[in-house]
Amino acid sequence: MIIKTIAIGCDHAGFPYKQQIIDLLEQKGIQVVNYGTDSLDSVDYPDFVHPVANDVESQKADLGIVLCGSGNGVAMTANKHQDIRAALCWQKDLAALARQHNNANVLALPVRFISEEVALDCVNAFIESEFEGGRHARRVGKISCA
Repeated sequence: MIIKTIAIGCDHAGFPYKQQIIDLLEQKGIQVVNYGTDSLDSVDYPDFVHPVANDVESQKADLGIVLCGSGNGVAMTANKHQDIRAALCWQKDLAALARQHNNANVLALPVRFISEEVALDCVNAFIESEFEGGRHARRVGKISCA
């Protein structure tokens, strides 16, 4: 998969790492659609996650990245969308496996529990990994409830 566009969104807790992630992606020639938030002011994460999930579902973005304090809220919100497979990752190996085995299309990062370096490692692993298909495709095909 050639990644051309990634949508990104976060709440106030995720904001501290967002710009560094955007910079990394843009250095790799990936267009980033930033849905905010763009400050430390308290906000509600679903307001910034739903647009990311909508872009991935509609194929306006190839992948999505969402960030909050624990990563749980943004992952839960994204996964409410039928065609989203958001993976909460706190190690680069998890991010790679999420793509390789689960065909994850949204990466959720727990900013309060990982360093900026680990976050960037997770992003790199996520975008550099490919879905392996095979036995994994059968399993991924059983995820959807509809």
